[in-house]
Order: sequence, then structure tokens, then C-alpha cells
Amino acid sequence: MLRLGEKWMRLVCFSLLCLWLCLPRESFARRASKVPRCPATCSCTKDSAFCVDTKTIPKSFPPGIISLTMVNAAFQTIPEGAFSHLHLLQFLFIENNDIQSLSKHTFRGLKSLTHLSLSNNNLQHLPRDLFKHLDILTDLDLRGNSFRCDCKIKWLVDWMEKTNTSVPAIYCASPFEFQGRRIHDLTPRDFNCISADFAVYETFPFHSVSVESYEYSEDQFVVFAQPDSGFCTLYVWDHVEMVFRTSHNITSRSAVYCKPVVINNTLYMVVAQLFGGSHIYKWEEDPQRFIKIQDIDTSRVRKPNFVETFKLDEEWYFVVADSSKAGSTSIYRWNSNGFYSHQSLHPWHRDTHVEFLDVGGKPHLILSSASQTPVVYQWNRSQKQFVFHSQITEVADVQMVKHFWVRRALYLCLTRFIGDSKILRWEGQRFVEIQTLPSRGSMAVYPFSVGLRQYLILGSDFSFSRVYLWDDLTQRFQPFQELNMRAPRGFNLVSVDDKDFLLSASFKGNTLAYQHLVVDLSAK
Repeated sequence: MLRLGEKWMRLVCFSLLCLWLCLPRESFARRASKVPRCPATCSCTKDSAFCVDTKTIPKSFPPGIISLTMVNAAFQTIPEGAFSHLHLLQFLFIENNDIQSLSKHTFRGLKSLTHLSLSNNNLQHLPRDLFKHLDILTDLDLRGNSFRCDCKIKWLVDWMEKTNTSVPAIYCASPFEFQGRRIHDLTPRDFNCISADFAVYETFPFHSVSVESYEYSEDQFVVFAQPDSGFCTLYVWDHVEMVFRTSHNITSRSAVYCKPVVINNTLYMVVAQLFGGSHIYKWEEDPQRFIKIQDIDTSRVRKPNFVETFKLDEEWYFVVADSSKAGSTSIYRWNSNGFYSHQSLHPWHRDTHVEFLDVGGKPHLILSSASQTPVVYQWNRSQKQFVFHSQITEVADVQMVKHFWVRRALYLCLTRFIGDSKILRWEGQRFVEIQTLPSRGSMAVYPFSVGLRQYLILGSDFSFSRVYLWDDLTQRFQPFQELNMRAPRGFNLVSVDDKDFLLSASFKGNTLAYQHLVVDLSAK
């Protein structure tokens, strides 16, 4: 006869057996399915998998896989972290596919990877620092790809110079200048990957027709002529906020040009107006304000269009281009108390702009006109006058003439509102045309340099304004960038606090400051 305790234990065991027999078979299947199986498109052994015609990278493999091969895959892109679930992988062969792009983090998490093959795919570029975290990678096969050897592959050239990983020879498929060359034979110096961009940095909510910059009392200023509001508006660079902020105004009825000049540490402002005469102002430190010190003879200057200042034989001058039928472009000279009339140049020419430059060691003025070809005057030191020298023939309707230097060669740019603008080079005796630039609707041109880069911007009233970059190889300007500005009338370059700004005075839109940004194309 069984004791009570034994009878109880047998009853419990019998109950558990019945419960086990009654459980549905699916629960065992589910429990068994927790162990990963070999994907349908793959063949697996204890430690390796070989996959063919897979549409995506399988998300699970049997445990212990250290080698994975994928061929004839039905996808062209491998996303980031695609193999992070296979952290034990030591060998990865992605070969004979049509893989065209990889994520920068495609191989993230593969700390044990020693052998990697991407051979015989359709890769043109590889993401920067693709192999950065593959710390123990010993063999890398990149053969059979159509690599484009441009700035996007510069990092790979640099990496192969420094790595201990063995990489069999690979070759450039393009561009033409590198076609067929071994990538191992290239150096980072073979790539010119520094480019630039002009991006809007600051917007000034007013129209303007001229912009000038100057330094005074260790501050950087810009001044805009605003005929609509009746001001010459001064802005000063704020070294803390890193913006241009309002400084002072000079009240003006119809200013078309506000030209600063600093003489013996004193600031003067020549304000050329369409109506009410033109004037000269002086900056007073105590109290801080501009005071008018002089009027410009209205019988000479009727309709000013531009003001140029220059220093000649240790004396300061400014010249006002007059665009009226009755006035005359006139030169004024500083004589310790003020500027006084020095010389009138040709009347009746309706001059739009005047440029001071040194040609062959001799000072010259070039006057451009809406009605005649540009006229060149040369300085006569004995007479202390500019005398007629020549004309730049076969080019009419020149709105502005600006000069620039490239590698000790002197050039002119003549911008036109109707026809093409012209680039001329000084050949020792005369200027010779070397290039034409399309410039319909252009009234302003500005050559400038940032570092070793020589630019030229042509404004346009009818389309985008175009920035050109000088190409040393062709000795010509090449299109660089288009900027959206409305009816630009003047430009100025300001460099401050390691920043370079191109300011644009706009007759019909907001005045703009563009920052020149240096871009390393190999870092993308």
C-alpha cells in the first residue's frame, strides 16, 4: 500500500505528462525556428555561406559563420550596417555583381574582418573612409571595377599610401587624363580638389547703386549709395556678431556714388548726386559725424556717374565721370585744405566710368562712354596734366572698363549693355582682344582675386549675373557660378576676420553680401 506522499507525486507527474501531450505541435516548431537556418538562396556549412542571386542581404545565418560569399546579387546598392549582424565575419567576398554604390558605413561592426573582396562589380567611387574601422584588414581586392579617378577617390589614394593592407593593382577607367593609369601610381598631389562657392551671407533691405569699402581707425567699413532713400549709408564690421551693422548716414538728395578716401589719417567722403550738386564731407571724431566742407562745381559736373580716387606723384586726386551732354569729366586735386579743380577732360562724351591704371610704368585714365569708344589719357609729368593718348577702337557702348593683373600680365575687361563684353591683354604697345564674354544687359563688371584665384563677375539686368574663374592653362576665363541678383550696379570685395565677402549693390532688389567659401571636393 502506497504512502500518501508517493501517491501525490505520481499524480503530479501524470498531470504534467497529460499537459505535455495536449500541447499543440506549432509551439515546438516555433521554438525550433529560433535557431537561424541557411537562407534559401545560400548554401551553408558549419562556418561559411555561399549566396547566389539574392535580392537583398539575408538578415540571419546559422551561428558561427565566419566566411560569406555573394555573387550575381540582384541589387546594386549596399546600405549602412548591412553586415553588422555578422560580427564574427573574417572573410567577405562580394564578387561578380553589379554593385554600383556603398554606404560609408556598409562594413560597420566587422571588427574581425581580415579579407574583403569587392572585385568585378561596377563601382566608380568608394565612400570616404570606407575602410577606416576595419582595424585588422590584411587583404583587399578591388580589381575589375570602373573607377573614376577624380577628387572623390583622392582619399583612397592617400589611404593606400599609408595602409599595411595588401591591395592588388587597380586602374583608372576615367577621366581621360588618368585612363589606364594604376591608382597605386597616383599621389594626392595629382588631384586639384579645392573649389569654391559664393553663398549669400547677409542681406541689406534696400536698393543701392554703388558700394565701396575702406579701413579707418582699425575698423572695416562699407558704404552704399541709396538714391531712393537719399542716404550714403555706412556699415561697420562687427567682430563679435560677425555681421555688418549700421554705423552712420550722410543725408543726400540723390546720391549715385559715395567714394571714401583717407588722407593723412582723416576720412573724406565724395558724394556725387544727380540733383542738388555734389559735395565733399569730412569725418569729425568729436562729435562723431560727417560735416560738409566743400561743394563741387555744378557747371562742370552736371550728371555724375562714377567717382575714382588715386594717388599720383605723392598727391591725391579724384575724378568724376560726367554722363550729361553739357558737363565734363573732371579731375580734382587735394591741396592740404580741400579738393580743388585741376583739369577738365573731354566734354560732350557722356562718360559712364573712369579707370585709373599704370600701363608700362605710365599713369593712364580710361574713360568709357555710352556714345563713343573708350578714350585713353596718359599723364604728362611736366605739365601735370592728363593728355589724350588713344582710343580703344571697334568697341562702342562700353558701360565700364576695369583692369586686372594675372602673372604680371595686364588685362582690361570692357563690359557692354548690348553686345558681348571683351577681355583685352596689353601687348607692350596696345591692348589686344583675347576673349569675348556674353553679357546682355550688363552695366557692371568687377575683376577680383581671392588667394591665388582670379575671378571676374559680370552683372546682368536680364538674367543671372555670371562669375568667371581664370584658367591658367587656356589663359581665358571659364564660367564658374551664376548669382541671382537684380540689376547690379557695383561690386566690392571685403576681406576681414579670415572671411572674404563679395558685396553687390542692386538697383532693383536687396543689396547682398556673398561669402567666398573654399570647398574641398575630396572631402564629400
